Amino acid sequence: MEFCRFGKNEIDSLVKMRIMYLREDFKEATEKQFSEIEKNLYNYFEKHIDKDLFAFGAMENDKIISAAILLIVEKPCNPRFITGKTGEVFSVYTLPEYRRQGIAMNVMKMLMRFSQEKNLDIVNLKATQDGYPLYKKLGFVEDNSCCKPMKYIFEDSDLL
Repeated sequence: MEFCRFGKNEIDSLVKMRIMYLREDFKEATEKQFSEIEKNLYNYFEKHIDKDLFAFGAMENDKIISAAILLIVEKPCNPRFITGKTGEVFSVYTLPEYRRQGIAMNVMKMLMRFSQEKNLDIVNLKATQDGYPLYKKLGFVEDNSCCKPMKYIFEDSDLL
């Protein structure tokens, strides 16, 4: 088993891993949605990989068996992130037959070392129920901000 950072050559496999992750996480999504997401993911990865998006994982026999994606965002700094550089982790996913072997832990450690080298102040993620214990072991803490997370969904709005 080899742990490494992935690049443009692995985009096809990274898209497939993200789709597998999304299928487990969004069981209510339709095939039409997954088809559209897959098409958009190829464009996204082509545009962002090794620029502000970095992928890490494990391979066995030239096949990706585990992956995690880090998006680096630079924001106006504040007391919580002095450099303004933050990371967002997406799609931490290990193929079912390889789970509970410490693979995701090693992938995340590699991602965190890279984040430290890039001088990020914070790395954020949204933990699934299955992933929560792993992230706690790695030192992630719940974000108890005084601000309430909110979002605006354009497709549901007649405001504009």
